[in-house]
Amino acid sequence: MWVTTKVFLDVALHNLHMHPLDPERDRPVTIKMTGGPDGDVAGNMIKILNREYGDKISIVALCDQSGSAEDPEGLQINELLRLVHEEKPISEFDQSQLSSRGTVHLVSTEDGLRARNTMHNRVVADAFIPAGGRPSTINEDNWRSFLLPSGEPSAKLIVEGANLFVTPGARHLLFNHCKLPIVKDSSANKCGVICSSYEIMSSMLLSESEFSDHKEAIVKDVLERLRQLARREAELLFSEFHRLPGALPHFSERISNTINSATDAIAESLTQVPRHLSDDRHGKILRSLLHEHLPAKLDELAGVRVSRQAPAEYVKYAIASSLASRIVYNEGTSLFENLDRPRLAKLALDYLDAETKVDDILRAMNEMEWDESDTAVRDEAMRMIKLGGIRAHLSAQNQK
Repeated sequence: MWVTTKVFLDVALHNLHMHPLDPERDRPVTIKMTGGPDGDVAGNMIKILNREYGDKISIVALCDQSGSAEDPEGLQINELLRLVHEEKPISEFDQSQLSSRGTVHLVSTEDGLRARNTMHNRVVADAFIPAGGRPSTINEDNWRSFLLPSGEPSAKLIVEGANLFVTPGARHLLFNHCKLPIVKDSSANKCGVICSSYEIMSSMLLSESEFSDHKEAIVKDVLERLRQLARREAELLFSEFHRLPGALPHFSERISNTINSATDAIAESLTQVPRHLSDDRHGKILRSLLHEHLPAKLDELAGVRVSRQAPAEYVKYAIASSLASRIVYNEGTSLFENLDRPRLAKLALDYLDAETKVDDILRAMNEMEWDESDTAVRDEAMRMIKLGGIRAHLSAQNQK
């Protein structure tokens, strides 16, 4: 999904020390992309990249079913935007907008077809975004074509906006050969599934007229929620990649598997349907998780209807998924790994207790009177408690 592909690209560029807005960077970040100006993912990526980065990003190559346009000095962004808005293919690119080094290849000629089919390999760029194209375009048999004569990859980063463009085997081979970071499709566009769940929830909670009246605000909140979730996953992805051995796709799968396992375990432990959750602290927190899961406008309009109008199983899994994601994004995958389902579910609920205890301690420390000379000690102590207090509390509980 284009909304989250951009977020993963942004976090990846930052982690690889080539972010376009870095004040010390003296040239634009170069991008090559498949999918064409009239493709959903590629077209929206062109608009977002221009809006967010301006001339700090240079799209040096773009191809689709009609051909490819390439210019090492950067394709003229206003011309690309014209094609996006008019929903026209790259073959309609105005060649007068090219530099002396630029060219447009059309698939109507044999040479043009060959150039289009090899663009993703030939053109050198900082990042490659496959945003359309045939599945398995880069595979175990041809992955070396992505390399330059020096053996280096023709891009320093791949962010898979399109599903299945690179096969698992090719990802593995490229990483082993040249440590190429590849943000896997299941991460880069996974929020499409979450977006679908919001669509389903909206249809269950709102009338058609209610949705129409508030559509703009709901869509805005959904997009913001998707960006938040994508950024949290992207930051965890690169945190684990830098901390542990393995390729990025491995950590994409590891994060997804951990969240899914935790979600199932937590859902199985929630024997009470949400409308019957007790009014103790756990019940209140679990209900709050459900409301946090919903986009703000949808929660405002119909949050109180959830327990009456949404199926109990659906709501239970929404709560479980919200809690599992929250813990994994906060603590990483290691907290939940190697636990059976009963222990995993108990740990998740204990985590809620630990969060409350840590919040209480931080609040008490903040309200205490401190000598001015001790404020630095207080601030450092509070920082340490924020970073490790929950795990310390869980460990202490296990030792009782």
